[in-house]
Amino acid sequence: MVFPVMTQEAAAPANVPTQRQRTDLLGIAYLGTIGIVMLAWIAGLVWGAIAFFNWLV
Repeated sequence: MVFPVMTQEAAAPANVPTQRQRTDLLGIAYLGTIGIVMLAWIAGLVWGAIAFFNWLV
């Protein structure tokens, strides 16, 4: 059985862009939006639980 040998051409460095500031800002905005929505959702659940238990008592 013959296994392929990695040559220098196969191990050539990939062209990766170094400036990703726009993508990073988009990611931060996306995570911030998710955080705000999660906070509003949890606050709504807490408010609903408080309202329910106040209704019970």
